[in-house]
Amino acid sequence: MIGIGTDLVDLDRLRRVLDRTPGIVARLFTESEQAYAIERHDPTERFGGRFAAKEATMKALGVGLGQVAFRDIEVIRTPSGAPCLELHGSAAALAEARGVVRWLVTLSHTDHLAQATVVALGPQATPA
Repeated sequence: MIGIGTDLVDLDRLRRVLDRTPGIVARLFTESEQAYAIERHDPTERFGGRFAAKEATMKALGVGLGQVAFRDIEVIRTPSGAPCLELHGSAAALAEARGVVRWLVTLSHTDHLAQATVVALGPQATPA
């Protein structure tokens, strides 16, 4: 195991931020993440989970905000529906430098909080 990250997002606060600065969505989320989120009546839950996963990924990599671009960390769905990560640009380069070969991701939310836990695994990890 290379690192573990977890993060919580206050959905009420995120909803206010999205209402105040709608352009932030394009700065934080990829087009596919945006499309997935807007399928919901209130996309804030999906945006919150993805934002939490992006911050948790940075924590698992051992870096803070600003070290990688938020859009370089993308939360996608496998055919089974499970969340997984796809890294690009600076995030992919950092993960490769750290020796990450596999990611484990879990997302959850209530009416008020979104939570993500991310585990970065190296080549010695036992396959699932």
